Amino acid sequence: MSSVFSKIIKGEIPCYKIYEDEKTFAFLDIAPETKGHTLVVPKTEVDKIYDLSDEDYAAVWTTVKKLAKHYEEVLGTRTLIKVIGTDVPHAHVHLTPHDETWEYGRELHLSDSEMAEIAEQLKMA
Repeated sequence: MSSVFSKIIKGEIPCYKIYEDEKTFAFLDIAPETKGHTLVVPKTEVDKIYDLSDEDYAAVWTTVKKLAKHYEEVLGTRTLIKVIGTDVPHAHVHLTPHDETWEYGRELHLSDSEMAEIAEQLKMA
């Protein structure tokens, strides 16, 4: 059975896409801790990040680095990088832009229009 992330990658479930390349896909988290909270996932469906092939593992971290730097330029904040791996059985990395108001574990409730605006601001070609 496909994970929810595989369905998002295939376009079966809508998302606020930020970035896509041959091996990775990045989209806004629907339960964000901060504005811009993004998930970076490999297109290969693997439960644990350490079970990825070396090539896919490197691709994920290349995308994480690229987006984190981009977010800091666009938002002027630092970006927290987390690998949790318990909520969806598909390897993923959380990018959480934060400033002095950030609180661990806080969930924001953003409207569709706010999510679309954030996605537009953070999108990378």
